[in-house]
Amino acid sequence: MSAHYAFVTRWQIRAPLPQVWDAIYHSLEWPGWWKGVVAVRSIEEGDEDGIGGVREYTWRSVLPYQLRFSMRLTQNEKYKHLKGEAYGELEGEGEWFFEEKNGITYVQYNWTVFTNKKWMNWLSFILRPAFSYNHDVVMRWGAKGLAKKLDAELISW
Repeated sequence: MSAHYAFVTRWQIRAPLPQVWDAIYHSLEWPGWWKGVVAVRSIEEGDEDGIGGVREYTWRSVLPYQLRFSMRLTQNEKYKHLKGEAYGELEGEGEWFFEEKNGITYVQYNWTVFTNKKWMNWLSFILRPAFSYNHDVVMRWGAKGLAKKLDAELISW
């Protein structure tokens, strides 16, 4: 049986919304600034808004394993919302929400997934806290990498 995980990540960065949006939207560039993103490759191009496009992601963190999964972009409301469906070693949904107030861009990422790796499912009752910690570390690396890329102040992550 697959283990279910739900994470909510919030970042606040003193940078213009279009810059933050572009950095997140152009995920092929993530390995250049987001520690933990080993590789991103385009599998399928989407329409003019990217809808239907598929990217394969390979991630690593402090725990000694990598995860590989694909994401299909299902919704794109420019500068507001991105949503995708994950499949592969993880299955589920990822959603980015964006908002700018007084020069600060607020980003929220909701990640709701099931694991498909047998060892992760067998050991989830023991390793769930470690998997949660691992996710938080990777997202913290993303916030710090984004701030550095944009030469912006990271207010919170």
